[in-house]
Amino acid sequence: MSRIAGRFSRIEPRRRVRRLVSGLLSDLPRKNCWTLAEHAGDATPDGMQHLLHRAKWDAEAIRDDIRAYVVEHLHDTKAVLVVDETGDLKKGTATVGVQRQYTGTAGRVENAQVAAYLVYSAARGHAAIDRALYVPRSWTGDPDRCRSAGIPDGLAFATKPQLAARMVERALDAGAPARWVAGDEVYGDNPHLRTVLEHRRTGYVLAVSSTHPVITPAGKFQAKTLAARIAKRAWQRLSAGAGAKGEGYYDWAQIDIHGPIGRLGQWCLLVPRNRRTGELAFYRCFSPRPVPMSELVRVAGRRWTIEETFQAGKGLTGLDEHQVRRWTSWHRWATLAMLAHAFLACTAATERRDRPAPDGLIPMTANEIQHLFAVMICPAHDLAHRLRWSHWRRRHQARARRCHYRHQAAVHP
Repeated sequence: MSRIAGRFSRIEPRRRVRRLVSGLLSDLPRKNCWTLAEHAGDATPDGMQHLLHRAKWDAEAIRDDIRAYVVEHLHDTKAVLVVDETGDLKKGTATVGVQRQYTGTAGRVENAQVAAYLVYSAARGHAAIDRALYVPRSWTGDPDRCRSAGIPDGLAFATKPQLAARMVERALDAGAPARWVAGDEVYGDNPHLRTVLEHRRTGYVLAVSSTHPVITPAGKFQAKTLAARIAKRAWQRLSAGAGAKGEGYYDWAQIDIHGPIGRLGQWCLLVPRNRRTGELAFYRCFSPRPVPMSELVRVAGRRWTIEETFQAGKGLTGLDEHQVRRWTSWHRWATLAMLAHAFLACTAATERRDRPAPDGLIPMTANEIQHLFAVMICPAHDLAHRLRWSHWRRRHQARARRCHYRHQAAVHP
């Protein structure tokens, strides 16, 4: 918290943000302005709501502090910047960025809010260092709707790969040590991010679809067509990294392809094959200088760390539990949830480095750090405080129910 204290000109928001982040690190079963305010000892959620909506502080500056904090503790010259998006299911149409769209959270098209994230994935750990809310065309084409949600005037539509490119460039411009970028098909099939990285001489291992077109000395082919021509002796058994079930071994093959004319570097199509099912996947790869296939396989394996980051951010620090509707509030909540998770990830990495686990114990994890923090650090409150909050919630919910009934009567007389 001392790292971000200077971002607040007044002591009141500085103290309140500390209490909010402590609540995000607690073992509350649900984390929103109501529960965090009760946990902090406040009489109502007004103070927490004010902090997220109207108080004067810069979430972008704190995002930069988070990036510096993560890089300092997880510093790795071979780190991978991983991009991906995640969705939060929402009801109604007023929440900023919400519309019916595909989200991996549900595995189908749902009414959802989607955001892209950038994760710094290093040998010692991984944590999110940037975020960008995806604002669909249905919003950017409606200035009145944008204005009602607090979206800055003139915000232009940007695809998810464009948002990812901006986040990667911010990280690289800030000096984050990273040689590679990884992402799924949304980013690999779109040429914008690839072009940005090639111009910056930053390597990438980006998943592409089976129909992705690539150019070889023999002509232009779809990725699956090239994979069908791979000779038996070209496959190598390599591990993409250790997972929950041990080393993840696949058969891998590499096919050299042409890059854009006039650019220097090494381009290839990387193809992993599941040793049990025979299922294929495809990665388009670029490196400013030649690297062995084992290095590309290592980077491909790092892509899954962003899924672990999403799981920990949502499960431990309430990344998806916000109940805010406006542009500023969403960015502030996401930033503080990232800060809380970064604390867990960096603390766990430091514990593993400085205090190796003895035989019979697994290394310290972010989950265990969160549990110890909740038990040892977070304050407890007396019964009277809990009862006052029970009364407040019931009164608020009764008022909300009355308003809902009046609205329903007006719509369906």
